[in-house]
Amino acid sequence: MAVSGFEGFEKRLELHFFGDDPEEVMGLRLLNFDSLQQVLHAVQCTVVSAVGNHYFDSYVLSESSLFVYPTKIIIKTCGTTQLLKSIRPLINHARHLGLTLCSCRYTRGNFIFPKSQPFPHTSFKDEVIYLEDCLPSNLCYRKASVMPSKSGSHSWHVFTAADNGLMMIHHHLPPPHQELFTFEICMTELDRVSAAKFYRRAGDGKSGDLAGKEMTELTGIGNINPSALICDFGFDPCGYSMNGIDGDRYSTIHVTPEDGYSYASFECVGSVYDDHEDVVQVLKKVVQVFRPATMSISTTCSSHEVWTCVAGAVESLGLKCRSCTVDEFPAAGNVVFQTFTARRK
Repeated sequence: MAVSGFEGFEKRLELHFFGDDPEEVMGLRLLNFDSLQQVLHAVQCTVVSAVGNHYFDSYVLSESSLFVYPTKIIIKTCGTTQLLKSIRPLINHARHLGLTLCSCRYTRGNFIFPKSQPFPHTSFKDEVIYLEDCLPSNLCYRKASVMPSKSGSHSWHVFTAADNGLMMIHHHLPPPHQELFTFEICMTELDRVSAAKFYRRAGDGKSGDLAGKEMTELTGIGNINPSALICDFGFDPCGYSMNGIDGDRYSTIHVTPEDGYSYASFECVGSVYDDHEDVVQVLKKVVQVFRPATMSISTTCSSHEVWTCVAGAVESLGLKCRSCTVDEFPAAGNVVFQTFTARRK
């Protein structure tokens, strides 16, 4: 049997809740650390660093990231974690806070080592069946789809579910969150010089926090959004995670630098009203940090406007758009999935 390396591709889960008091200030942020640890234990990961501000709490995990807002949770894990096992305990904890689940979004790319994944991540079909079983019946608008590309190594798996109330709002008076877009970027075949910066020297005696800070500075990650508060961690012997906080917005980076299955991800949220040139500059900086040979960009947004600047930004750095797929999902809006590879010389 072939020996598997570390699985860099993440699984991502986003859950939205509502309560009797829409002006609830803390909401899910009232979950104590023991409760969060219980959820993460089911997933099979732990917290390694944390920071928060007025708007939300951010946790760097042993396998990726967790963001907790008053009525929204985003949890993203890599490796052989069992992310979907977080759904039932999260719904239960939220119920004790007077909150009810109103929408769910699950996304992931293609695993590098699919045969190493434990149930329920053994296949997308298994994941969808598990999601269907976990979610309450009020989330009756559901859709699952695999968005293909011309590259066999990159496809995008999406499952969404929403309740009737949220769907009615979605079609009439869009809530503020529909003005936001999410970029999920997956990069493989990283430039070797760039990837080498995410290794630690044996016996360096540094904490993960200090090693992460040095990697952030050395690689230029800190310049992607200079106004963000960064919480970073450098793993031993290699690997890196970062969460950035800028007001009510987050960004996150995760790197598996090993040659042969190198991988990096970048995710951020923005507003459709942002200056498109700022969006272009962020994309360019990300590509320049990692210099991947292959990458995919998934843009989730209520409108089509934001994704149109993606190809131009990336292609100016030597990558060519090979495919573009668009689909619409309940309450999530449009998902545009684009793949890029290095131009042939």
